[in-house]
Amino acid sequence: MTADLILRGGFVADGTGAPGREADVVVADGRIVAIAAPGAGDADADTTVIDATGLVVAPGFVDLHTHYDAQLLWDPMASPSPLHGVTTVFGGNCGFAVAPASDDHADYLARLLARVEGIPLSAIEAGVPWGWSGFGDWLGVLERQGIAVNAGFLAGHSTIRRLVMGERAVGEEATAADLDGMTALLHTMLGEGAMGFSTSRSATHNDGDGNPVPSRSAAPEELLALAAALRDHPGTQLEAIVPGCLNGFTEEEVALLAGMSAGADRPLNWNVLGVGWGNGHWKQLQASTDAAALGGRVVALTLPYSMKIRLSFVSGMVLDALPGWAAIFGQPLDERARLLADPEVRRRLDEGAHSPDAGIIGALADWEKLCFVETFTPETARWEGRTVRDVMDETGAAAFDALLDVVLADGLRTGLSPRMAPDSDEVWAKRLEVWRDPRAVVGGSDAGAHLDMMCGSVYSTYLLGEAVRDRGLLPVEEAVHLLTGRPAALYGLVDRGLIAEGHHADLVLFDPATVGPRPERTRADLPGGASRLFADADGMVGVWVNGTRIVDGGEFTGATPGAVLRSGADTTTVSAAPADRGATQP
Repeated sequence: MTADLILRGGFVADGTGAPGREADVVVADGRIVAIAAPGAGDADADTTVIDATGLVVAPGFVDLHTHYDAQLLWDPMASPSPLHGVTTVFGGNCGFAVAPASDDHADYLARLLARVEGIPLSAIEAGVPWGWSGFGDWLGVLERQGIAVNAGFLAGHSTIRRLVMGERAVGEEATAADLDGMTALLHTMLGEGAMGFSTSRSATHNDGDGNPVPSRSAAPEELLALAAALRDHPGTQLEAIVPGCLNGFTEEEVALLAGMSAGADRPLNWNVLGVGWGNGHWKQLQASTDAAALGGRVVALTLPYSMKIRLSFVSGMVLDALPGWAAIFGQPLDERARLLADPEVRRRLDEGAHSPDAGIIGALADWEKLCFVETFTPETARWEGRTVRDVMDETGAAAFDALLDVVLADGLRTGLSPRMAPDSDEVWAKRLEVWRDPRAVVGGSDAGAHLDMMCGSVYSTYLLGEAVRDRGLLPVEEAVHLLTGRPAALYGLVDRGLIAEGHHADLVLFDPATVGPRPERTRADLPGGASRLFADADGMVGVWVNGTRIVDGGEFTGATPGAVLRSGADTTTVSAAPADRGATQP
């Protein structure tokens, strides 16, 4: 067979975690056909040969938690994830999906996605055509359009509930007839290729009207019944968000997650496990051990860094959880700005943020420590990179006034972040323990969501740059395994996640000396003129999906060779009873 592509003489980290070696990776017809000794791969005049000397050849990275459902319809590249080496993404997480839909529900789903996932409504309105009749029809839209990455999607609980129950989906428990209708719709979606089922009970998830998303009204019996539907569909997965994902799991939550996993005979993953100065992460992982004793498998997704989110008075995400703040963010931007200029409104908001009811989020109310990470007008440019304390010192304004004066001068667009001390060596050592723990998988980027708060796509290049090269915490082969073989195995991907003969040629070529993310900056490149945070990457020489190059030297080629993944055809059934179920805290 004539080779289409040879990556010649690179250091091959094959995704298994085994020691790497210099070799030629030979590709034909979208598949890896040989891993040969350097120089041994046969080429002819039609073969593209790339000198990979001094570079790392890895499988394409697998991101299990994204929200690219809407973005792929206007951005087939799924940018910027492939710039960071990602070749396979999964959407439909947290119970939120764009399909199936109908004229009666499209507006509600659009506003829900805008609010709960921080995707500008103007971008959804301008960039999502809707019009599909079912889940399979929507997958067909993506296939006909073409996408750059491989993409699979879970069936979203809130979407299902809205379609079956209508407006009653918010605030009401399901009747027996409702549950029959939801179960039937879920079976249909799984039969049409949905990769599993996702749901959320998180108190931070509210719809476009400011009400709890539909899935939050579901009784445990509803969740267990819907999860059990997965048993009839090979290659499916479970994803669930409950309040304990943030604050620590209760016994009831552990029992629910374990029951869903055991009933489905599938792993259940949740997002996202933070690892910081304390030991709360071990208590979170204990939930996996407890769930295993109840017959389930619960896996935490974790990022390789401290969550560094931006706060914005445009989306209001996180800020709207402060007592008395939600009503402000339910107003149009011009009215919101008018209210934020009112001294009495400022006083009430400041009091609410400092009240005991603010809980852990109240820590944000130490206003003077907030940093202006990005500003947007000549008037505010001098504050970029400085803190609210600096504004106070120069203007004499009180802390909350100093903050809001800059925000209003920026048209509410100011990017704000708490100033955080660098992570200690102790924190990094704890992270490494978690990455190696069988109860956790590196991932959970949330790419495609919270677009003015963060750019989670950088997690892969950050791991390779900061943790591998700069800190020497783990060898590159192990880091590649965490990004490829491990998440691919959790989801049972067929012939992906490894460099092996016969596997799909999803490949990444990167320079270990320079790989890493660039700083996040705002780009106004969304439909409707909306903005998002975007980060390029250094050191990504090339990315291939199914043998076709989609990234060349940090730029997209425009090719769309990605596959729309379907349960059963592209995944295998993964039992909920793994060999590592007895894992315990180190």
